[in-house]
Amino acid sequence: MDPNLTGGSPIDVAAGLVFRGGQLLITRRLPEAHLGGLWEFPGGKLEAGESFEQCLRRELAEELGIEVQVHEMAEELTHHYPGRPVHLKFFRCRWLRHEPRALLCHGFAWIGPEQLAAYPFPAADARLLDKLRADWARLAAFPEEEAGGR
Repeated sequence: MDPNLTGGSPIDVAAGLVFRGGQLLITRRLPEAHLGGLWEFPGGKLEAGESFEQCLRRELAEELGIEVQVHEMAEELTHHYPGRPVHLKFFRCRWLRHEPRALLCHGFAWIGPEQLAAYPFPAADARLLDKLRADWARLAAFPEEEAGGR
């Protein structure tokens, strides 16, 4: 039996706080997935030999077809879902290129801070949602020199 499904070692997951023009990209989980239909910050499970940052770039390309620049980690936590502990690292990301497409998700939205409450998120995201509400302007800002020419 898979230890990740029985309360064993946590599943390592990288997720992105992808910002563009002050808006945050969120995705909707596939209906048949664990926590199906809820909204989340895009990302996914680490593969063998990957760093969290490498995983995040790969997952965002697979899930949404986008490229991002991964910045610092904004939050790290382990959440114990029934039978499924998950270790999450959330990274602040700047969208670089390609318009998102719902390739491996049920949908996506670019939202502002006032819209966070309108989308149901998994329980694991509660602390991060509070941080976003309190510090959106800083988290969404990137130095001007990085944005040039993109």
